[in-house]
Amino acid sequence: MLIVESHEAQPWPDVLDWEARAGEAVAAALKLTPFASLADAAPMVEVAVRLTDDAEVQTLNRDFRGKDKPTNVLSFPQVQADLLESLSNSDDGEILLGDIVLARETCAREAEEKGISLADHATHLIVHGALHLVGYDHIDDPEASAMEALEVKALASLGIANPYA
Repeated sequence: MLIVESHEAQPWPDVLDWEARAGEAVAAALKLTPFASLADAAPMVEVAVRLTDDAEVQTLNRDFRGKDKPTNVLSFPQVQADLLESLSNSDDGEILLGDIVLARETCAREAEEKGISLADHATHLIVHGALHLVGYDHIDDPEASAMEALEVKALASLGIANPYA
């Protein structure tokens, strides 16, 4: 069973159930990976999504990535990539897969620049962050292309247009 907890550290616009949206986004992303079974695993798998502001994300980005500037999304995997396949055999009861943190001002600015809703852009970033939690990355072009293709499919399953078109 997949549990997504959403925490709004700063008010986010829209009358949207952000926790439900985050859950849908994480589930859609995981469904397309070899780790799809995590959503229904006997131990509960949890992903924490924090909706906050640029200042907090800048601090996290500086402290954990050495980049002293805000960014749209950060992911903090809590399970080593080589241990992901063994999670469904765990008897721990609950497994924290990781944390995803979004910066409100950066996300809102990017959504406006792209001419899309904040909700759709944030959903894309949650999908992106969830893929990072299970080992996907975009360090080189082949990895970036593979990750983007999964993002597009996950978003399409949620009725959201291709953000790369």
